[in-house]
Amino acid sequence: MTAETYAAYAERTDEPRFTDWLREQSQPDWDAAVEHRLVEELGAGTLDEDAFAEYLVQDYAFVGELVGTFGHAVGQAPDMAAKRRLVEFLDTVTDEEDDYFERSFAALGVDESRWQDPEPTETTAAFVDLLGRAAREGGYAETLAVLVPAEWIYESWATAAAATHGDPDGPPSAGMWLPFYFAEWVDLHAVDSFVAFVDWLRGELDAVGPTLSPRREARVASLFDRTVALERQFFETAYEGTQATADAEVSP
Repeated sequence: MTAETYAAYAERTDEPRFTDWLREQSQPDWDAAVEHRLVEELGAGTLDEDAFAEYLVQDYAFVGELVGTFGHAVGQAPDMAAKRRLVEFLDTVTDEEDDYFERSFAALGVDESRWQDPEPTETTAAFVDLLGRAAREGGYAETLAVLVPAEWIYESWATAAAATHGDPDGPPSAGMWLPFYFAEWVDLHAVDSFVAFVDWLRGELDAVGPTLSPRREARVASLFDRTVALERQFFETAYEGTQATADAEVSP
């Protein structure tokens, strides 16, 4: 996938981090994801609500596999401190974030049958498959290779959105002038606790990455790159779904 190894990157970099190398290898998809039209419109409050509903339904379909992958990471983590940190994050996803989804679906008028038994898009199905295979077929490094970019991309776009559109007289946030389903989605991924967790998660991969064999290093880089590409595609499919619905409505 890449002509440069991490060792070569480290030699030309003052303060090398394995995860920074992975992010560099994933360009241009990384920038396309964190600067995507969907997340920029979401942060500004201009995102079409049907597109956002479509996005949330697909994201909810994806979350179940994400939780399972974090569960694999708990089992693979090298010590109890790391296991505890991962379990604490899982508690947030299965409690606060799950509550957010249910309230948002109700506010957006999404039928329960639609989000309880969603029909995954090709991108969602590919993403679910990638997470499952990375966790089942590899070790801690391979599992982190999909979890780190999945969370880091969200932290990156959300903190940018919070800084740009937040309350200038208060702490960074999406601003209460946005509908709660926009504001809270940004805030969930821009709060200090999430930012700290993402940095810790990166640190776990930074620690194990340089110890990998060349074969596993290439595998981890490939998994990271594929995750970033799917995140970009995931954002794009929200618009594709609403366009398909609109085309069907105007067809004779």
